[in-house]
Formats: sequence, C-alpha cells, structure tokens
Amino acid sequence: MRLITYREHGSPDVLRLEEVPVPTPGPGRLLLRTEAVGVNFIETRLRGNTTPFPSPLPGRPGGDVVGRVEALGPDTDGPAPGTRVVAYGVPAAYADQVVVDAGRVLVVPETIDAATATALGSTAQTAWSVLDAARIAKGDTVLVHAAAGAIGHLVTQLAKLRGAGRVIGTVGSPAKADFVRAHGADEVVDYRQAHWADEVRELTGGQGVDVVLDSVEGAVFKVGLTLLRPYGRLVYYGFAGAGGEVAKVAMTDLLGLTYVVGTSLDAWAQADPAHVADARAELVRLVASGELRVAVHTTLPLTEAAEAHRIIESRSQLGRVVLVP
Repeated sequence: MRLITYREHGSPDVLRLEEVPVPTPGPGRLLLRTEAVGVNFIETRLRGNTTPFPSPLPGRPGGDVVGRVEALGPDTDGPAPGTRVVAYGVPAAYADQVVVDAGRVLVVPETIDAATATALGSTAQTAWSVLDAARIAKGDTVLVHAAAGAIGHLVTQLAKLRGAGRVIGTVGSPAKADFVRAHGADEVVDYRQAHWADEVRELTGGQGVDVVLDSVEGAVFKVGLTLLRPYGRLVYYGFAGAGGEVAKVAMTDLLGLTYVVGTSLDAWAQADPAHVADARAELVRLVASGELRVAVHTTLPLTEAAEAHRIIESRSQLGRVVLVP
C-alpha cells in the first residue's frame, strides 16, 4: 500500500510516497480502508521541526481518517467490518490503509460525505472541548482567534449554538472576513494589525470579552489576557503563531481577576467519558442535519500531500484541507 512519509525535516518537498506492507491491527485496534484524511496544522510543524517538543524521524504524518473497518485486532470490541467510521489522532494517516485505536472512532452516517466527515475527528471534537473548558454562559462575548481555520470556523458556530451572545472572530488577512461572518461571527478583526486589540475594545464599548479562545499563542497571548473582563476565561489550545516559542505568563498577569486554562483533545476525552460520548453523538447529529456547517477548502489526491501542507502553511485555507486515496 501507499504511505506518505519523510526522512528529514524541512519544507513540504521532504514528503515522499513509499510502498509499505499493509499494517496488522493489534489488540484494541482496527484496520481501516481510507476514504479521506483531514490534514491538521500540527503536522506541518512536526515536518518542519518547529514544535516546542521533539519531532522524531522518520516522520509519518498523522490526521483524521474516514474509512471502512476491514479487520479488528485480537480481543477488540469495535464496529464490525464494513462499518464506516472516523478516527482522530491516527498515526501514519496519509495512507491507503491505517490502523486506529478502537476508542478513537465514531460511526459516520452514509449521508455525510467523506471530506466533511473528517471534521468529526479532531477538529469538531477539539472545538467542543474548548467550549467546555471555557464554561460558555448564555450571552457571553467570545473572541475566537484564527476563526477561518479548520477548528476556528467550527468553534465559532458552536459558540453561538451553545448560547454565546456575541462572537468576534480574528483572522490573519482581510480576505477571510466574509467567510468568518458567514460561519457565525458577528464582527471580524485582523490580528496581524498593530491595533487589533484596540478594535476589540471599541467593539465591546471598552468592556472587553468574557472568553478568549486562543489557538495562535505567540504575540496575541498576553494581549488576549488584557481583553478579558473580570472573571473572564482564556482557553489555550494551540500555538499556530508561536514560531516554536511558548508564551510565558507571570502570576501578576492574572491579577485582573481572570483565568487561564489549557486543554487538549486527549485530556478532554479522558476526563469524563460519558459526557464525551454524548458530545460526539451530538456533533454527528449537528453535522448530519447541517446545523454545524463544515467548510472544505480543497480535496487533493494522496500524492499531493506536499501541496496540502503548502496550502496550510500559506494560511490561505478556509476550513479543512483533505487528502483522498
């Protein structure tokens, strides 16, 4: 079968197509025949070796995989062969067949196309987990960074569905503003402009926001803290703009009666499995009904994985970038 890998760090050009044996699922794992792979931003950082943590070689990019179950490993409870599922956190995901953890799969209705269904993996679940961590209350004003991204355009919609009164989306270029408004934002601000924080203050009448959802970090992190109202919450869940540097916060930065909480998909999934099961079922329902709209920027053949990474690194995508075998 075909697999995308890299044996050195660098530009998207280091990605290579290799022929490898079909993997065998072990206990607690499933073998899937791939229909579509959602490409995640973190994989571009791992490939380029610009994450705050090690990126070992050889690299096999991971992602969100939609496919049909072909086989179950020994002593594995899971969907029967032939069942259509999506799995998140799949290692060696850019491939014709993949092995996935049985605990990381959701059954996907036939009515949802494969590219759209990739969002039911990490992106939609991350969006839900971020809003759980934020303790969204009815009427809250929420600032969503990177609101045009694969997670951002989902978290913007979900914030509204969960009762937020006003959502302000930030973007890295003015060209994304209309897209962000079309996916639920009431106002849009370009966070690459020097005075973007003043614009947020003006939009809120000088009051600031109840919640900041930060997947960018870097220069916007501490500024986000200054935009919080008393008892405001900043949820940190990514470092798209950090350039390999992790933001540091002094305790004195929190003296405005504000909270900072970090979250990850795995931490959320393990904290309350019953709640997570309900959330996943609701996400499937919302996507199937069209109440949660998944934007697919482009769908490319597996052989064009390098182009998928270039699109993501250019910061030009609106929603998901997807690979298909």
